[in-house]
Amino acid sequence: MSVLTGQIAVITGASSGIGKAIALQLAAQGANLCLVGRKLETLQEVVEKAETFGAKSFCYEADLAVDEEIYRFQEKIQHDFGWVNLLIHSAGVISIGTLETASIEDFDRQYRTNIRAPYLLTQTLLPMLKTLQGQIVFINSSVGLTARAGVGQYAATKHALRAIADSLRAEVNAYGIRVLSVYPGRTASPMQASLFAIEGKTYDPNFLMQPEDVASVVVNSLSLPRTAEVTDIEIRPLKKAL
Repeated sequence: MSVLTGQIAVITGASSGIGKAIALQLAAQGANLCLVGRKLETLQEVVEKAETFGAKSFCYEADLAVDEEIYRFQEKIQHDFGWVNLLIHSAGVISIGTLETASIEDFDRQYRTNIRAPYLLTQTLLPMLKTLQGQIVFINSSVGLTARAGVGQYAATKHALRAIADSLRAEVNAYGIRVLSVYPGRTASPMQASLFAIEGKTYDPNFLMQPEDVASVVVNSLSLPRTAEVTDIEIRPLKKAL
């Protein structure tokens, strides 16, 4: 039996890409899923796949960029389960453009989704995570470590997310809570397909990491004995043709 069997996992961004892959691998390990997002129909498709592993899976509709909806979600989780073991932040948005041309509206949207939402969601669920010495995962990005031209707004949000995770870890380790930041390079996903189109490049997912690659290292880290904590993981595509 997996150490994750029966644990309650809250996952954002689970309708596709890395979030979906993590959700399904956790389900295969016996975890129960609480998937949150703006579109229930897309989350329901993940639930149907997760249930083939025998996992109990639930969908919650919420726009995490809206404070009141985060608070309502917390109340629902408190009512339905009473505790949370795992919190996986995988939702995110990206807009590309130079500092000279990128709109401040795009910056605000990325800030609310990529920083403020995971901050507030963590804050509201932290009392339940403390109860069972839970674990928190922030899916960051390679540009959260090294920014490059054209993604300054997105990189700024991901650098901020790293700072939040690092500070949080220092605050909650004493309660037995582990905090992991993951910095993937380009990973095959609908987001990457759209970015390739914007950049005028041919999208070939075979030259990218697969979401399952990232999910595997995350689930392995979550399964480690409590004598260890993985704090940061950098993972890149092996092929360097791009």
